Amino acid sequence: MTSAEVANHYFRKAARIMDVGERIETLLATPVREVKVQVSIELDNGEIRTFQGFRVQHDNSRGPMKGGLRFHPQVDQAEVLGLASLMTWKTAVTNLPYGGAKGGVQVDPTQLSLKELERLTRKYVDQVHDLIGPTQDILGPDMNTNPQVMAWVMDQYSKYHGHSPAVVTGKPLELYGSKGREAATARGLQFIAREISRDVGLALAGLRFAIHGFGNVGSHAARLFHEDGGLIVAVSDVHGGVQNPRGLDVPALFEHVRKTGSVRGFGGGAACSSEEVLAADCDVLVPAALGGVVDARAAQAVRAKIVLEGANAPCTPEADEVFEKRGVLVVPDILANAGGVTVSYFEWVQNLQHLTWDEERVNTELHRVMREAYEKVAQISRSRKLPLRTSAYVLAIGRVGKATVLRGI
Repeated sequence: MTSAEVANHYFRKAARIMDVGERIETLLATPVREVKVQVSIELDNGEIRTFQGFRVQHDNSRGPMKGGLRFHPQVDQAEVLGLASLMTWKTAVTNLPYGGAKGGVQVDPTQLSLKELERLTRKYVDQVHDLIGPTQDILGPDMNTNPQVMAWVMDQYSKYHGHSPAVVTGKPLELYGSKGREAATARGLQFIAREISRDVGLALAGLRFAIHGFGNVGSHAARLFHEDGGLIVAVSDVHGGVQNPRGLDVPALFEHVRKTGSVRGFGGGAACSSEEVLAADCDVLVPAALGGVVDARAAQAVRAKIVLEGANAPCTPEADEVFEKRGVLVVPDILANAGGVTVSYFEWVQNLQHLTWDEERVNTELHRVMREAYEKVAQISRSRKLPLRTSAYVLAIGRVGKATVLRGI
């Protein structure tokens, strides 16, 4: 399945349980706008190259649309549409006054120089600037984009519309970014892990975590779970993995990654593959890399009791069915990894009000939002005897559907 098909599968499953009707179901599933643009730049060697760019705006019934911008060679319209719809449901689960959007450029950023990357970013903004804005569609960082890219987005948009820091989140602190944003997705995972462990009667201290993906989300999650007393027994990145059933020395691992750029070769454990990390003997598996990495076959090999989705759509619907039969508790992406968009919302609020929050306030507010979202989803799960993923979609569809009807169709 494409990411769009996966998102649509979960949406329609919940919508039919709710019996919203075919017309409302179609209305809520259909994006407001899909845009494809040609992004042509001059490379450093004088060659002209054209890249495909996308922006999908899925829903704006609850507020302006919000979604990241990713640079990846496999980005296409279907993937961006799926991720845009996920953002609609994610912002609704956390009750943020947003709808969903997503953007991307089909490019391998490792093949571009810094100047070429800047030209690409600015040209993309040139193509979509009239469709985005602080009250229309707010961009943010995603795969292979970072605070520097967000700074270029802000600057280029501001050339057309005046000083507009609120058009994009995930910016550097020096350009009106928010404290706590870098670790926000992982900190949201930490808060959800605390709630889950309390609900199932386990102490977070001593829980064994396997983390598939050691980028921004996975690395911060490892640090935060370690600070809570958790044991990180296996981690992996694109180059390989390392495992130690007694727990990895997390500070030493971070130092190794800082020096080498990878977890591969870390001396505090045995080398392993990414597949072995997914099947590690652990209590909690955190898939924090790409979507679709846990299919039905991989799900059969998972030994964790809990799967905490750090990435977007890391588990396929077939894997979900396997987990449900096996009694594995899956905490869905639209709840588990919503910390990033929540702190992005805080950044947007600060920009609009021309204020700066300290990190303690950011983390306190994030904890409140994640706790309340989890409690709502868990309540639906218990009362209707539904998996957490379906319960999260039921909550989100109810909020979006009601807003759509109240505003008028």
